[in-house]
Amino acid sequence: MIRFKHAVAAIALLPVSAFAELPDTDAASTIVVTATGAAQDADDSGQAITVIDKATIETRQTQAVSDLLSTTPGVTVTRNGGYGQPTAVRIRGAEDAQTLVLIDGVRVNDPTSPAGAYDFGNLLTGNIDHIEVLRGPNSVPWGSQALGGVVNIVTAPVPETLGGSLRAEYGYKNSKQVVGELGGRFGIFSASLGGGYFDDDGISAYKDGTERDGFRQYAANGRLGVQFSGNVSLDLRANYADSRVNFDGFPPPFYEFADTLNYSKTRQIFGYAGLNVALFDGALKNRLAFTLNDTDRDSFAAPSVARSSLSYRGRVERYEYQGDATVTEGVRAVFGLEHENSRYRDRAFREQTNVESGYLQAIVKPVATLTITGGVRVDDHKTYGTKVTFSGNAAWRMGSGTVIRASYGEGFKAPTLYQIYSEYGTPAGASPLQPETARSYDVGIEQSVIDGTLKVGATAFLRDTRNQINFVSCYLNLDSLCATRPFGGYYNNLDRTRSKGVELFVEARPTTHLTFTANYSLIEAKNRPTGAALLRRPKHSLNAAIDWNAWDRVNLGASVQTVSDSDDSDFRTFTTTSLDGYVVASIRASVPIGDRFEIFGRVENLFDEKYQIVSGYGTFGRNAHVGVRVKI
Repeated sequence: MIRFKHAVAAIALLPVSAFAELPDTDAASTIVVTATGAAQDADDSGQAITVIDKATIETRQTQAVSDLLSTTPGVTVTRNGGYGQPTAVRIRGAEDAQTLVLIDGVRVNDPTSPAGAYDFGNLLTGNIDHIEVLRGPNSVPWGSQALGGVVNIVTAPVPETLGGSLRAEYGYKNSKQVVGELGGRFGIFSASLGGGYFDDDGISAYKDGTERDGFRQYAANGRLGVQFSGNVSLDLRANYADSRVNFDGFPPPFYEFADTLNYSKTRQIFGYAGLNVALFDGALKNRLAFTLNDTDRDSFAAPSVARSSLSYRGRVERYEYQGDATVTEGVRAVFGLEHENSRYRDRAFREQTNVESGYLQAIVKPVATLTITGGVRVDDHKTYGTKVTFSGNAAWRMGSGTVIRASYGEGFKAPTLYQIYSEYGTPAGASPLQPETARSYDVGIEQSVIDGTLKVGATAFLRDTRNQINFVSCYLNLDSLCATRPFGGYYNNLDRTRSKGVELFVEARPTTHLTFTANYSLIEAKNRPTGAALLRRPKHSLNAAIDWNAWDRVNLGASVQTVSDSDDSDFRTFTTTSLDGYVVASIRASVPIGDRFEIFGRVENLFDEKYQIVSGYGTFGRNAHVGVRVKI
């Protein structure tokens, strides 16, 4: 059961104040791209989107992006140990491989992963400017993998004048992090360069282990822009990460989970090159782009072993055209053509496939307060033929700060090259793998009162997924298809799943110095034929945070995360087991020194909660960190 006494004690740390009249905080619009694939005012979208801005990222002092995402509505995160360990992000109960992830416009889902999921274990906050989280299928602008939702990550933009920042911190388990960026604009050119280094001794990935599994990463990001004229520009972006993490496994002779000396290396290169051309006084914006996702992964049995025991290479190249046309006042069209080539190889096989795509979205404002969006996409997959998906949503901005949203979305995900061609591909005699498909409905309302100082909202959703691909283990299942692989398994379209629930949030600014946010998610994710709850999907989660700017100098804050019980596969018996819920609280503070320096620190897991997120894997105890920020 959840230990609510810890939650109550943590909430008692939060100050209380009466509401005050403040200027309208909604005056500045939030621009998002995840709704249609092109820039759009968030208030014009009928889809559920959360934006984590740079101020929030800096205030929370969070190192891992996944830890930030875990505090947003509808998002569940599991990590197999400490930093750098495999980390899954699930949106509204979907599989982690059904979350599409973008970094600076590049689809970064791992082509070397069996199901194509992006591993958030290697992603630190570094030089990130903001994050958009779209909840629900959205395959019209984004294509395959956007069944559960989209996470769009944008690194820091180029500053208007030459400048930058530097951040360094030290803390628990000898963790060290240094992050910096520098850039500026020079005539028609704009350029920025950022870099980061992280290293920690870590905790044992195995919950009962004593050997630490540390994580090390070098990272870099850069941007180069050329504004040839007011209508023509070139945009180049690149991100690089080199990571090394120790992990635990199943050593002989008993092959039970235990401390081992295994480690893995991952190298990721993401690149974007785009040419932007505006015609007809900006009424038609055109974008031609090439994106690259190149990922290498190697696993080693021990530091003394020179040759990797497992080696994976994946590469995705995309060519994109997007048009954004203002047809008439109140009518906008976003359309595009795409070509994608995916390649995968390991020591056993080498395969590739292509997909050609086209999409069209109409954004119509019949009146100033109503925005209706509808779209269609056609994908022609080399292996699976043609797939058509539709979507539609509406946002109605009523008087008195009320916004009503409703959306319908479809999604699909083609099987990965690994699922089709590896030794775990569908056995002879079974039906060939089919793409996963999903349909989703949601409706929500937001209300802003007291001149925007208080905002509340609620969203209800339902998503049905068909042909969901799961791995069938022949260790536990003795069906006829296991005859040719008794010690392995295979992939098959087994499941039909349903996820439904409610997301609630509140944002309050009682005074100019005090900010309070909270959200609650109820998610029921089940296998429809059996009625069994899907693993690692807690039904309830509650997040609350408060930040107080005291005396215009000292910033104080606290956060509480409460998660209910969840089912998982037991790490010893592989049968279904139940993991207890938990409450984790943290406190933080920062003090500016002059205009350029700031000292900050935090204590995480304040009450030293003992809990598991994944069966058999460890989690952090109480830990503390201190650091400094410098503006250049």
